[in-house]
Amino acid sequence: MKLKKIHWILIGAVGLFLMAFVIFPESESEKLVGTVQKGAFRIEVNTSGELKAKKSEDIKGPSSLRSHRIWQIKITDLVPEGTYVKEGDYVAQLDKSEVATKINTIATEVEKISTEYEQARLDTAIEMMKLRDELINLNYEIEEKKLISNQSSYEAPAVQRQTEIDLEKSVRKLQQSISNISLKRMQNNAKLHQVKLSLKQEQSQLDRLEKLIEELKILAPKDGMVVYKRTWDGKKITSGSQIGWDPTVATLPDLSKMVTKTYVNEIDISHLKKGLTVGLTIDAFPDKNFTGKVVDVANVGEQLPNTDSKVFEVTIELTEKDTLLRPAMTTNNNILVEELNEVLFIPQESVFVNDTISYVVVKTGLGLKKQEVDLGKTNSNFVVIAKGLSEGEEFLMVKPEDVESISWR
Repeated sequence: MKLKKIHWILIGAVGLFLMAFVIFPESESEKLVGTVQKGAFRIEVNTSGELKAKKSEDIKGPSSLRSHRIWQIKITDLVPEGTYVKEGDYVAQLDKSEVATKINTIATEVEKISTEYEQARLDTAIEMMKLRDELINLNYEIEEKKLISNQSSYEAPAVQRQTEIDLEKSVRKLQQSISNISLKRMQNNAKLHQVKLSLKQEQSQLDRLEKLIEELKILAPKDGMVVYKRTWDGKKITSGSQIGWDPTVATLPDLSKMVTKTYVNEIDISHLKKGLTVGLTIDAFPDKNFTGKVVDVANVGEQLPNTDSKVFEVTIELTEKDTLLRPAMTTNNNILVEELNEVLFIPQESVFVNDTISYVVVKTGLGLKKQEVDLGKTNSNFVVIAKGLSEGEEFLMVKPEDVESISWR
């Protein structure tokens, strides 16, 4: 019975409290109250970025594609990204069709020139044989003329002179024939040399193409994890992609040293410099914290695709090593620009402006009062109070509707 009485007393007390709350309601703005804090004040630039290895080795296709007038070639197969490979392991295959067509064309030309060369050699041999036979016959003719000349010594002087002239003609004819043979030999050798040179050039090109078709099978230059190469527009090169002037298909990153590439807008870039400390988290492992340092700040801005604002590339090097870190992971970077110790600060939205005067609505023993404040540095959420407030003072987070009627402290 006593317990029931206490129960009804409690119900009555709650009812009275609710009636009082309805009759004397507190404004919504007065419910949102903050307290002036004192302590370390961090000015940070917050960005997101993407992990990559500080150093990496490219996995490239053959560099001689352009010398064979092949401007683009398709990747027909590529191992999955993240595959661990050893030196000499298979990584990718490039399309063989264009190279194979060129090989067939050049092989046909080599066969044709080889036939021409053999035919030229055969023609030269036959021609030189005929010229040598002609020399032999001329020598016989001279011998015959000599005999006739010797026998003419008993003939009339006119006959003797005729036989001498015939002999001289034969000797001269032999000398001309010898000269012709020498010139003909030089001419044939030059012709054979030209054909042989053409054959050598075509054969050399054929050999290079046959070597090239073997190089279309791309192997790992060393041990590592395969990471797909990105094109200028940020897209990954994968199976089916075309490569051209840059024959790189993937990279082998050195995972012992990682950096994150991020972009900072032109408003914040003036605060950044090399050596600033950075706190990082990784989206894939939100419970793990990492540290780093700014190692490079771009001097020239750029405009990223599908954006209107200019940004500057900033490179942050991670201090820690972790086997969990992988290229292309997203990072959240808090770049510490400055840290102030033992300063007062409140949320930025709690500071209101009347003309050129900044003020805060504070709660005092006499009710609400407007308090003029001098502001210091800001970060993304808070502002330093240089003058006007004390640690622990309470203030309204939202401007009251009747702020104009509130008096100044």
